[in-house]
Amino acid sequence: MSRKCSCGENCITTFGNLDEKIEKLNECSNCEDIQIKKFSPLKDLIDLEILDGNYKKCSCGKRPLDIVMSHILKIMIEEEIVPENATLRRNSPVPLSEFYYSSLNPQFINESALILLHPEFTDKVASRLIEEVPEVKGVLKGSPQETVGQLNRNSPINHFELLAGCDMQTNVMRTLINDKIIINKNQSKHHIEVATTTEGKLIKLHNYLRNNEIKKGTAIDAMCGSGAIGIYLLKYGFEKVIFNDIYPQAIENLKENLEVNGIDENYEIYNEAFEDLKTQKVDLCVIDAFPSDDASEIIKKAEQIADNVLII
Repeated sequence: MSRKCSCGENCITTFGNLDEKIEKLNECSNCEDIQIKKFSPLKDLIDLEILDGNYKKCSCGKRPLDIVMSHILKIMIEEEIVPENATLRRNSPVPLSEFYYSSLNPQFINESALILLHPEFTDKVASRLIEEVPEVKGVLKGSPQETVGQLNRNSPINHFELLAGCDMQTNVMRTLINDKIIINKNQSKHHIEVATTTEGKLIKLHNYLRNNEIKKGTAIDAMCGSGAIGIYLLKYGFEKVIFNDIYPQAIENLKENLEVNGIDENYEIYNEAFEDLKTQKVDLCVIDAFPSDDASEIIKKAEQIADNVLII
């Protein structure tokens, strides 16, 4: 299966191109590890006049992460959205990888590999970052402390603002059932969660299922988001999974991820507040709520309709 992103490029990861994308994360033998002092003013560490898209680039096309972030910070200094004495630690944007594979966190960066997030980005800064820094794929305006998506039925929908480029991101999780799960999402519209965090949730789920006598009948992924938990339950062997989320964009994203993971049966999808969901008695309900949300009403509903409730 080969699919193109809405940006027209091959941004969407499938099992068909997965090995190639994983291999691209590895540095070559000539990649030079360069570390920049994080709390010292950048202008005192590097000659900003010579810091361009080719500075310290290896013959394989990658650059050290610190050099890439220095190039990004240089542009932010020039555009005066950070002070002249800005440092990497205090003033850099959040660099989100466009492709996460488990715990592998590359320190040498390919072209079009980073999605940047900062609350003070402007259209002009975003345009320069895309044009001048080869490693930048997309530029988002917003704060990492913001809740992206829809917290509950009483909250508004919130997105980061995509100022330039493409924000398609992939998380690939290894599992204890010797299978991988691929989750593609537009980072401007979905909660920030990297592969290692999701893997931890899947391990907790796996251990719960193994250590308890849970019938592999019908399960509910109560606040499914992009679908990783429910997809895992189907791969684990559940006869049916009910996916539910109040956030409409999550449901559209879920449908795409079901297709990418080769799942075309044994599920139902609902787009409503879990408290309002009408369903038959089920064997398991898994709740993965936003950390800041009060899930007490959700848990109470889950205990009414499920023989077993797991809070991730």
